Amino acid sequence: MGRWPKLDKIEMVDGPLDKKDYDTRLAELQHRLLDLQTHHLRNGGRVIIGIDGWDAAGKGGLIERLVEGLEPKSTHVWRISAPTREEQGRHYLWRFWERLPAPGNWAIFDRTWYGRVLVERIEGFCDRAAWQRAYREINEFERQLADDGVHVVKLLMHVSAKEQKKRMIDRLEDPHKHYKVGLEDFHNIAKRRDYIEAYDDMLERTDTEHAPWHVIATDSKQHARLAGLQIVADQVGKGVELFEPGLDPRVVEAAFELWGWKPGNNKNGKNHGHRK
Repeated sequence: MGRWPKLDKIEMVDGPLDKKDYDTRLAELQHRLLDLQTHHLRNGGRVIIGIDGWDAAGKGGLIERLVEGLEPKSTHVWRISAPTREEQGRHYLWRFWERLPAPGNWAIFDRTWYGRVLVERIEGFCDRAAWQRAYREINEFERQLADDGVHVVKLLMHVSAKEQKKRMIDRLEDPHKHYKVGLEDFHNIAKRRDYIEAYDDMLERTDTEHAPWHVIATDSKQHARLAGLQIVADQVGKGVELFEPGLDPRVVEAAFELWGWKPGNNKNGKNHGHRK
C-alpha cells in the first residue's frame, strides 16, 4: 500500500507520561479489551495479534499489559523461536496453522510467520526464491484468515539504535535480566542495516487492507504500550457494538431458589443469606 516511510525515518515519541495519567489510561484500555474479548467469547469471534520487531523493542512489556486484563483461559501467547526438527520438515506456515485460535479465543504471537522474510532471508536459512515467494504466500494466508472472520492485528515494534543499545546494556548490568541476552542478539544487532531493508520490504509488500501493519515507535515504553493497546482495541472493536447482556432468566430463578435473590435487591448489601 506504500504508506510507510523508511523504518529508520519513523519519528520517535519523546517525554515521560505522568504516572497517574498513564495508569488511568492503561486501566481504561485493558477494561475495553476485556469487554471486547467477552463479546468474542459470546459470539465465537477469533483474534490474532502478531507482534514483530527489534530485540529490546518492548514486545514482552506490551504483551504483559495486553494479557494481564484478559480472561486467561481464552488467551494464548505463542512465543515463536527457531522451528523444531519436525517443523523444519513442513511448510513454514504449518506451525502457525497449528496455533490458530479456536472460536471465542485470542492468540498473541511474539514473533510471527514473517520470520521467513526477516531472519530466514538475512541468515540464508532459505534461498532468495523462497523468501520472495513468501510475500504472496503470507498475503494469501492472511486473506484466508480475514475472509473466515478472524481479526488480524499486526504490530511492528521499532526502537532506535541508540535506545536499543541502552536497553541491551541495562540487561547486561542487571543480573535479573541476563536471561534476556544471548549471542544471537548481538549477531542480529550487527546486521541492523540488513534488517532495516527487510522490514521496509515487508511493510511495502504485506501492508494490506485486510491485514494492515501498525508501526509503533518504542523509545518511550509508556507511549508504546498505550499505543499498542489502543491499536488492538480499535482494530478488534471495528463494527462491534458493546452492550451489557441481561441475565438468563433461568439463572435468576436458580439464584432466587437458592438464596432468595432478585435483581436489584442487593444494592444495599442485603439478601446475602439463604431463604428462610
